[in-house]
Amino acid sequence: MSKLLALVIIAMMVIQLIKPLGWPGLKRRSDFWKLALLAMAAISITAVLGHWT
Repeated sequence: MSKLLALVIIAMMVIQLIKPLGWPGLKRRSDFWKLALLAMAAISITAVLGHWT
């Protein structure tokens, strides 16, 4: 699950660099780092939940 999540967010980061998504907080190309933070948080949560269950 975390690998699929990482691939999806990396794809979103590439799209953000080519053409901004236009979502709130992601209006400029240089905002792709926010997606990286989201990816790290989501993968961390996935890993914690995987070890917790």
